[in-house]
Amino acid sequence: MTHRPTRRTILLASGAAALVAGCSEYGGSNDSSDSSSAGASAGQELAKTTDIPVGGGKIFKDEQVVVTQPEKDQFKAFTNICTHQQCPVASVSDGTINCNCHGSKFSIKDGSVANPPATQPLAEKQITVKGNSITLA
Repeated sequence: MTHRPTRRTILLASGAAALVAGCSEYGGSNDSSDSSSAGASAGQELAKTTDIPVGGGKIFKDEQVVVTQPEKDQFKAFTNICTHQQCPVASVSDGTINCNCHGSKFSIKDGSVANPPATQPLAEKQITVKGNSITLA
């Protein structure tokens, strides 16, 4: 006698597969302390200083970095991965780096949490500003 899978078995299996696929898009780790970046390499030019607005910033998706300019000629860099559930941040505006997944916001000055649900700051990235060029350190 041949046993066929039940509807419940099929639904459970397909739900588990969807969960695994969804988690892999943003990564499965909640460890935000890792400051390495898979897409970035030291010495790589990210932008010209004139590309980063004062009081704002720019997201470099491929390099997994956000570069901000909180005050004129003061540049900061942070990971572009939200510490809440590892979604990539979506924008920089009004003095914050913004994640659209759940509404977390981070300060462009130091990466600290400006609006939960995230509880940990964005990890700082090392950059070098030489002349008009911003590079990864």
